[in-house]
Amino acid sequence: MISAKDVQGVMAMMPSFSTKDAGELTSKNTIDVDNLKAGVDKMIGDGIDVITTTGSFGECYNLSWDEYKTIAAAAVDAVKKRVPLFVGATSPNAREVVERLKFVQDIGADGTLLGVPYYDAQSPEYMADWYSQIAEMFPKLAFLIYHNPVNHKVKIPVSVFPRLVKCPNIVGMKDSHRDTREFLRLMEIIRGKISVMTNQAQMVPYYRMGSAGCWSIDSWMGPWPVLHLRNLVRAGKDQEAIAVIGDIMNAAGGERPGGNEGATAKLPIEFAGYVNPGPARTPIVKFSDTAIERAKKKAEGWKALCAKYKPLVEAARAQVKAAS
Repeated sequence: MISAKDVQGVMAMMPSFSTKDAGELTSKNTIDVDNLKAGVDKMIGDGIDVITTTGSFGECYNLSWDEYKTIAAAAVDAVKKRVPLFVGATSPNAREVVERLKFVQDIGADGTLLGVPYYDAQSPEYMADWYSQIAEMFPKLAFLIYHNPVNHKVKIPVSVFPRLVKCPNIVGMKDSHRDTREFLRLMEIIRGKISVMTNQAQMVPYYRMGSAGCWSIDSWMGPWPVLHLRNLVRAGKDQEAIAVIGDIMNAAGGERPGGNEGATAKLPIEFAGYVNPGPARTPIVKFSDTAIERAKKKAEGWKALCAKYKPLVEAARAQVKAAS
């Protein structure tokens, strides 16, 4: 069973690799398994720590049941237990979540990324009940709480965590929505029991305050800038880490992609060429010239960072290997 100590470093939020016909309304099987497996293998080979599928960027809301099963099974087959794998199961329909989790457990995934049912806003009492009940139903799965107030309509308050730390298989949380004061109160409750992964741009100061690492969409353009950032914060080199965060923000931009996150965020990944995520799915399949140029600029900026930081990351890996 995956524990909190296994949720650390850089967590790559995987795109839902799509086939060429993914933008058509009549397409039924739009997961490109070959590109998925090639991309995952590349990421693990280059040193990523955790892989998570089917969040918002991974289009948990935009896949048919058959497509969901395909991407989940392909991810398990691709990862092969080399790093922790969390298969997202968030849905507005709580009963659908149960069906998804039965499948995720059956195929041998390590765990799941799970938000609250999000069609209607939920109360704190329901959120505590939801995670406690669903974690008890699936004791063999590790749970990564998916805290996404923008898409899920609610903020998970600190007040629910005294209950959640009692669930031994709730081991982590993807969370970028708390200021430093609230984060400190949270860490007083969850430290050592639930690992928090913040956004890549929050590694300083949140790592010093108790986060275990960061999540990243941009790493699918090449993971080295974020891996170098990880190495710096682990080494206590915060000023250098802040400079890398500045580089990342300048290259990638500090804004949400806007519109359909899965569609818009795929563009620079496609242009960067590190993996082949495939085209956007309906409903957003056409982009303005401005959006395309912005994505190309982001990809070029990120590729320059990869060229800058890859040698440093590889040298650090070689040093660790030699020491062992």
